[in-house]
Amino acid sequence: MARYNGPKTKISRIFGEPILGNGKYLTKTSNPPGQHGAARKRKTLGEYALQLREKQKAKYTYGVLEKQFRNTFTEAARRKGVTGENLIKLLEARLDNTVYRLGIAPSRPAARQLVSHKHITVNGEVVNIPSFQLKPGDIIGLKAKSEGNSSLTSQIRGKNPKFNWLDWNDTEKQGTFITYPEREGVPENIKEQLIVELYSK
Repeated sequence: MARYNGPKTKISRIFGEPILGNGKYLTKTSNPPGQHGAARKRKTLGEYALQLREKQKAKYTYGVLEKQFRNTFTEAARRKGVTGENLIKLLEARLDNTVYRLGIAPSRPAARQLVSHKHITVNGEVVNIPSFQLKPGDIIGLKAKSEGNSSLTSQIRGKNPKFNWLDWNDTEKQGTFITYPEREGVPENIKEQLIVELYSK
């Protein structure tokens, strides 16, 4: 599958936020990427550019390709409720994102690799599809054979307590997807309404 494997700091500099990592070098080179950096004359972004930029930010943040992202938006629009909030809920309910949120993996790309390499189970069954949509009540854990792998278990740091839509059992090394998150509980700085406006054109 095609994924962005280029410089992460470069993407972070485009948006001015550490969306693909810890942003260790973002403060040192906070200028936009390009030969002339901040000296380059940049026009004020128009409405369409702002909307497109927000969609790109969401795609890079969650590691979703264009077709997959559009399909997710279509499903969000089909569901009852606010489309933008539904979009964030569906992105948060992806298996790779939940593995990351539970603290099983240090990043979303690492979580995607764990899922793809068949280390993760959902309700006791191995699932190797990173985009697998979780439902409330689903239990996520490591495969029995993977639980004995110290290189995997040593990376588990446990769930951040502010993610109240997830539950983590440190003894059993299992997490539960309790419910879809409310928008205010998701820390990502994404203006989902701009994405809705973009796809509504």
